[in-house]
Amino acid sequence: MPSFGQLISQQIPRLRRYARALLSDAGMADDLVQDCLERAWSKQRLWSDQGDIRPWLFSIMHNLHVNALRSLQRRPGHETLTHDTDRDTTSPEQPEQLLALHELEQALHRLPEKQRQVLLLVGLEQFSYEETASILDIPVGTVMSRLSRARENLRSALHGEPQPTLRRIK
Repeated sequence: MPSFGQLISQQIPRLRRYARALLSDAGMADDLVQDCLERAWSKQRLWSDQGDIRPWLFSIMHNLHVNALRSLQRRPGHETLTHDTDRDTTSPEQPEQLLALHELEQALHRLPEKQRQVLLLVGLEQFSYEETASILDIPVGTVMSRLSRARENLRSALHGEPQPTLRRIK
């Protein structure tokens, strides 16, 4: 049976992928992953040695991310300078593909945070609805609802369709 360290190290690429999609800033994403790994290591006694360790790690990452968002709301705003040095500029992709990826990234970051989290966990990380609900500590119905709204919002953002407006009915 693999050791706790081996189980964690196998999940690092998935944690990094989710963090980068969630934050869009490579430095902040790497910090989030590092904080997650540190917390997991220091709290390893809390992990039941049964089943997949992935949902437990993603729960830790989610909680750290939510805590960071809350602390940012309490602090005055500031703007971070970002560099696109993480992008691979030597890839042979066509400009149209790069443009489509950029549009997708922008559309993802325009989604509300809660919808983006569910969409990334289900769509990118391939968690089941039940695992996603457990990670985010919400009911499965809420996962399905947020996922549906996220997909619809993403679809309309990418295809230039106007956002549906809610009308008040008496």
